[in-house]
Amino acid sequence: MLKKSLLLSLMTFGLTACGGGDIKPDSIKSEVPASTESRDQIKIVGSSTVYPFATTVAENFGRSTSFKTPIVESTGSGGGLKLFCSGLGDNHPDITNASRRIKASEVERCAENEIFDIVEVKVGYDGIVMANSRKSNQMNLSLKDVFLALAKDVPDGSGGLKPNSYKTWNDVNPALSTNKIEVMGPPPTSGTRDAFVELAMEGGCKTFDWIKALKKTDKKAYKSLCHTIREDEHFIEAGENDNLIVQKLNANPNALGIFGFSFLEQNADSVQGSTIDAMPPTFENIAEGSYPVSRSLYFYVKKDNVNKIPGIYEYLAEFMSDRASGPDGYLAEKGLIPMNLDEHSEWKASVLGLEPLMLN
Repeated sequence: MLKKSLLLSLMTFGLTACGGGDIKPDSIKSEVPASTESRDQIKIVGSSTVYPFATTVAENFGRSTSFKTPIVESTGSGGGLKLFCSGLGDNHPDITNASRRIKASEVERCAENEIFDIVEVKVGYDGIVMANSRKSNQMNLSLKDVFLALAKDVPDGSGGLKPNSYKTWNDVNPALSTNKIEVMGPPPTSGTRDAFVELAMEGGCKTFDWIKALKKTDKKAYKSLCHTIREDEHFIEAGENDNLIVQKLNANPNALGIFGFSFLEQNADSVQGSTIDAMPPTFENIAEGSYPVSRSLYFYVKKDNVNKIPGIYEYLAEFMSDRASGPDGYLAEKGLIPMNLDEHSEWKASVLGLEPLMLN
């Protein structure tokens, strides 16, 4: 019954991840027994967006402690959570990064494989950008433009739908360029893809009143329409490697690429972010929530592994330290949009307290 109760409650997302005041690592670390596993190195998988932040923390952790530098792989949020939830033990990852929150179905999959205690860690914030080469003019798009350019089906002007036949940006909006619509983006396994369709595509989709009304009468049809990206040559799945998208943008100045703000910052000398609804993707605009395509970043930890694999707790302490993910931490230099001081303190206390996903 306990297992069933936990599943039902988690599937309804009665989740909390914030705790009280500050917690000193030693107060918990002293309770952690020595490793009983053969593996002595933390294994991390997941989001390509969180990957550079996790890699930076892992490298600092490896240099400043006696533990081995964690192994960090970029598998995409969906792929990482699938690996994470596939089982306990030496052959499965300890941590998975995610550029979206864990889904109820993934919590259920974890529970089916005896993974019940999962520690949720909020990293900070990120914006999803549509960028192009600095060799071209900056694009000024609305959410409606984005939806009409990339949706599989679009309004036909008479209250119905038609397959998307728009070939140029000028077809979508006469104020835009005559360049061919060529957008490189992440695959369905990516958390960036999930967030993009929810924030950008759906944001533009519901600018049509009759589609917005559809959400109340047929939520499934509404979601299918607003979240389904076209499958022709105008949208190219470019895999989980955001650096590869940046390289392709430099080779094709007329194309746009979809990726996280951190990659825009790291490559600001060669690519530029499009404005969305007249709002440029800047650190300040994302932090204050005025840039419309912003999301939270996370990673998830198997609590059972904290007392088995050496260094997990210390890695968490490094990641949640003020010097790393705090408002003035070194991850901000990598493009992370940090939480404010109060929110960061709450999450730090929760994480260092190893508080699992809990009922309200």
